[in-house]
Amino acid sequence: MTTDPNAAPRTFRRPALRHADNNDLVPRVLIRAAIALVLISLALVTYARVTDRPLVATPHEAPVLWEETIRLVGGGAQAVTVLHEDGSLLADLPHGGFVTVIQNGLQRERGKHGIAPDLPIRIVAYENGRLAAHDDITGWSVELAAFGEDNRDAFLRLFGRK
Repeated sequence: MTTDPNAAPRTFRRPALRHADNNDLVPRVLIRAAIALVLISLALVTYARVTDRPLVATPHEAPVLWEETIRLVGGGAQAVTVLHEDGSLLADLPHGGFVTVIQNGLQRERGKHGIAPDLPIRIVAYENGRLAAHDDITGWSVELAAFGEDNRDAFLRLFGRK
């Protein structure tokens, strides 16, 4: 890198916290409101933890209707291969859609734990209509119907149940 000896030295200016007319860039009332929001959130969470409030918005327990154990093997950004637990082919999806999304999420979770991404997972259907993917190795699970009925049906079609 060459420098021009006749060039003026560069000066760096710090960003101003105020406008030239002496007004704040962020109004004080907005900063105070943000601080109040944080403090109220902390107070609510502390209250919930101290009083042992039960968790809400968690899936209701129900008896298992059926369960399948599968392996999801990624094949690029959109492709996924679905294998039975024994390794036999269940489906080869070049455009796997939602199944690929689940495979990517599983792969990321297993990567955080240093676990091989192609180990089996369980797809569990419950009597109350829930359909979930469970990874017993990491404890990761996802409610497949939470992403919409079409996405839930993508897994049901894999097993010929839709």
